[in-house]
Amino acid sequence: MAFESLTEKLSATFRRLRGKGRISEADVKAAMKEIKMALLEADVNFKVVKNFVASVTERAVGTDVLESLTPAQMIVKIVNEELTSLMGGGDSKLTIASSPPTVVMLVGLQGAGKTTNGAKLAGLMKKQGKRPLLAACDIYRPAAIRQLEVVGEQLDIPVFQMGQTNPVDIAKAAVEHAKKHGNDMVFLDTAGRLHIDEQLMDELKAVKAAVHPTEILLVVDAMIGQDAVNAAKAFDEALDIDGVMLTKLDGDARGGAALSIRSVTGKPIKFAGTGEKLDNIEVFHPDRMASRILGMGDVLSLIEKAEQSLDAKKAAEQMERLRKNKFTLADFYDQLVQFKKMGSMQDIAAMLPGMGGKKMDFSVDEAGLAKIEAIIQSMTPYERENPSVLNSSRKKRIAAGSGTQVVDINRLLKQFDTIQMLTRQFSNPKKAKGLLSRIKGMGLPF
Repeated sequence: MAFESLTEKLSATFRRLRGKGRISEADVKAAMKEIKMALLEADVNFKVVKNFVASVTERAVGTDVLESLTPAQMIVKIVNEELTSLMGGGDSKLTIASSPPTVVMLVGLQGAGKTTNGAKLAGLMKKQGKRPLLAACDIYRPAAIRQLEVVGEQLDIPVFQMGQTNPVDIAKAAVEHAKKHGNDMVFLDTAGRLHIDEQLMDELKAVKAAVHPTEILLVVDAMIGQDAVNAAKAFDEALDIDGVMLTKLDGDARGGAALSIRSVTGKPIKFAGTGEKLDNIEVFHPDRMASRILGMGDVLSLIEKAEQSLDAKKAAEQMERLRKNKFTLADFYDQLVQFKKMGSMQDIAAMLPGMGGKKMDFSVDEAGLAKIEAIIQSMTPYERENPSVLNSSRKKRIAAGSGTQVVDINRLLKQFDTIQMLTRQFSNPKKAKGLLSRIKGMGLPF
C-alpha cells in the first residue's frame, strides 16, 4: 500500500520522541530532519518538503509545545494538521451542474488507468443515484472503445460511441444523447499519449471549447511519483483542470504525488483508485489520509468500506441464525466471501489505529477460499444444512465433484465445528478470551 515506508519511518521518529521525558528545541530539529528525509525518500517535491518542515518546526518549537505535559503528542498533532493542509485541508467534491447533464472530461497520459478509473467513478456516481453515460472519445489507442464497452457492461452503464471519428463531434453528440435519454452525467474518456505534446493538448482544448465541461478531472498514476506532479502541472496550465484522481494507490507508490500535487498545482485530489476491481475507488479525504500516513488509522473509511461491501440484510439474517445456533456451512461460506470483498488484511489493518506501517502475518488466500467454495458447492442443500450426515461415501463424492481430497473436507468440517463453538462463546467474555489467536491458528484462508 502507498505510504507504507513513509509511515514506518514517521512512526519510528515519533516513538523516539515519546521515549523522552522532556523535549528540547534540539530534539524537535533532529526529528524534523528525520521527517524531511522520510518525505524526500517518499518522492515528495523538495520545495513542498522545505515549506512543510519549516511550517511544522515553527509551530513545534513554540513554548506551548515544549512546556506541555505531552510534547510528543503535540508534535504528532501538528504534523497531522500540516499533512492535512498539505493535501488540501477539506474534502473536494465533484461539481454537479445546475442544469443536467453534468459533463466530466477525463484527461491524462496513456497508461494512467483513465478508461477504467473513469468507469469506476461513473459506477460510484450510479450508486449515489445518478444516471451516468460513458462516452468513448479515445479514437487512437487500439481497443480503447471496446475496453470502455466492457467495463460499461460490467457496471451496467451505457456507453456512447461513434467509432473512430472526430473526438469533438463524439463529445458533442454524447452530450445531446444524454439530454434525450435522461442521463444526468456524461463521462468523456478522452485520448492520452505516452507523453505530453502539442497535438494532444490542442485536441483536448477543442473538446473543452465544444462541450464546456462542468469538471475537467486529471487521472494520474501515483506509481510515477514526481512525473505525476509534472504531468498535473502541464495539464493544468493547458486546460485549467478542476481536480485530480490518483490511481494505483494500492501499489508500491511512495506517496510523493499525493503529498505534492495540491501544493504544486493548487488543484485538489478528489478521488483515489485503490485496486483493480471496479468498486475500488474512494473519495479522497485529506484528513483521513494524513491520519493513515501517521499510523493513527482511518476508522471512518473502514466503516464505509464495510457498509459498501457487506450485505446488511444477509448479515442480520446470519446473526439471527447464529443466535439460534442454526449457523450452516452455506452461512460460513457467505461470511468468508463478504469478508473478502473488503480487501486484503493489509489494507484493513492500515485503517486500524496503531497498526499503520506494521506488516500483517496473514492475508486472504484466494486458492484456499476457492477450495472451500468448490467443496461447499459440491454438497447438496441438505448436506450444507446438516454436515453431520457427511459419512465416508458422501465425502468421497464431494471430493470428486470439487476436485479436492477427503482430507480437505475433513479439515473444513473441523474448522466449521470450531467456529460454531467459538461463536457460542461470544455471550461469555471469559470463555471467549483469546478468540482471535484461536481463529488465526485454524488455518482459514485469511
